[in-house]
Amino acid sequence: MELEAALPDGVAFRSGTAADWPLLAQLFNEDHRGNGIDERESADNLAGMFEADPRFAMDRDVRIAEAHGEAVGFSLGRVRERDQTLVGETWGAVVPAWRRRGIGSALLWRAIAALEPLMEDDPRPWPRELRNWADDVETGTIALYRSAGYLPIRYGFAMRRPLSGQLPEHPLPAGLELRPATERQSRAIFEAEAEAFRDHWGHEEPTDALFASWYSDPELDPSLWEVAWDGDEIAGVVLGMIRTRENEELGVRRGWLDRVSVRRPWRGRGLAKALCAASFRALRERGMDEAWLGVDGANPTGALQLYEGLGFHVARRWTVYGRPLDRPAPQGWRSAGDRGTMGP
Repeated sequence: MELEAALPDGVAFRSGTAADWPLLAQLFNEDHRGNGIDERESADNLAGMFEADPRFAMDRDVRIAEAHGEAVGFSLGRVRERDQTLVGETWGAVVPAWRRRGIGSALLWRAIAALEPLMEDDPRPWPRELRNWADDVETGTIALYRSAGYLPIRYGFAMRRPLSGQLPEHPLPAGLELRPATERQSRAIFEAEAEAFRDHWGHEEPTDALFASWYSDPELDPSLWEVAWDGDEIAGVVLGMIRTRENEELGVRRGWLDRVSVRRPWRGRGLAKALCAASFRALRERGMDEAWLGVDGANPTGALQLYEGLGFHVARRWTVYGRPLDRPAPQGWRSAGDRGTMGP
């Protein structure tokens, strides 16, 4: 693949180091501000998500673009195992003042070049794919992916709901109870969530590394977790979260319903509604004005309709873009393991 584009004078690239997480968060947040996306990231959370993964190496998988010695963008990639598919995922940012000068393209190809040998050397006979994602407002990023041969393969939504006024009442199904969660239960909760999401697109088998990545966020607060128990079994979970630093920067009071899940034996009984309703109250008691969550647009359990029924509405739409590794994506290509279709 062609790695070099017609770049401005003074632009150079270097590998990332462990000291660069604050810089990556800064670049990410500046990129989001330029796109009008009201989400922010922290250095601690980024480091926790990636450093726990034994397949990730900072000096190999992170590239930082500098213009006359000042950082203006980065790319980051890693290989993940989803639906028995080896997926090379990349992520990056370019600050607004340095966009449309070939830097994003050069960063993307560098990320792909680092992932290719890792995927080629893996002995498992699984499909190999490249995937990226973008909010639909990120028109420059989407154009970059399209120019690199990526096709839209999945879509989803960020949804929001006000917490003012009367909140919905949904009691727990008979025989289930909510119990205060503790950090000691996090592994059991992780295993229950992984089982619940096994029939969802992009599923990853539960591993120690994935557990460390999922539960590394320094703002995790078990007192906001809603966990439904049936005796000594976990039936369903909503991981409530308040991203305090993000809220302070944005001037909002927003809580999140992360990874809403119900295990198969307990589906179809209203448990997800009851867990969400309990989470609404917990977040409002902590002073939050609104609740947010993310949902796959082709979720096989009808989650989008569930959330709309609970008063959520779409705030933003995001799309996953993909292509087979080392060959152009043919017309109409669909991702391996895709159980849904692209929407309009």
